[in-house]
Amino acid sequence: MLKDQVRHLETDKTFDGKVVDDQSFTHHIFTRLTALKVRFVRVDFRYTTFDACYLRKCTFDSCDFTGARFVNTNLHGSGFTGCKFGYVTFEKTIVDSDILDMCCPPFENLKARFARTLRMNYQSLGDASSANKAILVELEATEVHLHKAWQSNESYYRQKYQHRARAFVSWSWFTVLDFVWGNGERPWKLVRTVALLLLLMGVGDALFFRDAGLMSSYWEAFLDAPQIFMGAKETKYPGLLTAAVIFTRLIVFGLFLSILIRRLAQR
Repeated sequence: MLKDQVRHLETDKTFDGKVVDDQSFTHHIFTRLTALKVRFVRVDFRYTTFDACYLRKCTFDSCDFTGARFVNTNLHGSGFTGCKFGYVTFEKTIVDSDILDMCCPPFENLKARFARTLRMNYQSLGDASSANKAILVELEATEVHLHKAWQSNESYYRQKYQHRARAFVSWSWFTVLDFVWGNGERPWKLVRTVALLLLLMGVGDALFFRDAGLMSSYWEAFLDAPQIFMGAKETKYPGLLTAAVIFTRLIVFGLFLSILIRRLAQR
């Protein structure tokens, strides 16, 4: 059975007071709503749409924005404390990145969704620094969520993720990518991975292709490893091992270019 849902359409309205306390605006559609330096305390904005609104330098204290939608709205200078943002979406909305520090949902899956919608919002506005901050929050929440999906005995995870093995594979793949290159957001991890590869190549070269009893063999192998990895020096490696080095080099270059292109695209 379907019932008509009551929507309250408010157009070209303004809050003329300085404090709005314990009010309910659920299922409202605010169009071109304005408010300047207004303090909202325990206001219910569930399932409310803010379209082309101007809410500048406002304070939102313990408000509920569950399921709300912000579109083309200006929240510059507005602060949020103890607010609920489950299932909220932001589209082309100006909002300070401090919201990621103060009002992330408590559950990891909702936190990841919250950070993702903010990331997409900041990217549409060209705010690279805020988008990077949102990505880091999203990755952190995703890692915890995937870990709980196979390890936690909480009823939510056990009902939704009944196949622990499949969840473990998803978490393992995410963890491997995070270790190798930080999922594209931590370039220093890719540098660390390359350093570990060169160290492994040097040790293997000294053990299997040089005199393993001489320290000079290890030193020479470590010096030759970067040249071999970059293809600047001939090797005595078997064909399969040489192919593995070339394949690894191509992957590293691909990851590096992915990071570089993304960073340049933000400028």
